[in-house]
Amino acid sequence: MTPCTVKLYALSTCVHCRHAKQFLDEHSVPYECVYVDQLQGEERKEMLEVVKKYNPRASFPTLVIVSDCETVIVGFQPDDLTKALQL
Repeated sequence: MTPCTVKLYALSTCVHCRHAKQFLDEHSVPYECVYVDQLQGEERKEMLEVVKKYNPRASFPTLVIVSDCETVIVGFQPDDLTKALQL
């Protein structure tokens, strides 16, 4: 597996976000998770702008995978995750 960094932008109440997080955990993929809905004020506004940079609809989950190139996966897409993470 190619070393990569994974950032998961999620909502704490989103079932698809939970599935994405569970998938990463089950495959022992290290990642950083940001629960956008738990942020407040300016920090939340800024994080939504970051998410919109990768996913203009700002839907969740949004996963950003950086290895040789940057891959963005919107929603819980196990097949796309498996391919992008070379699992």
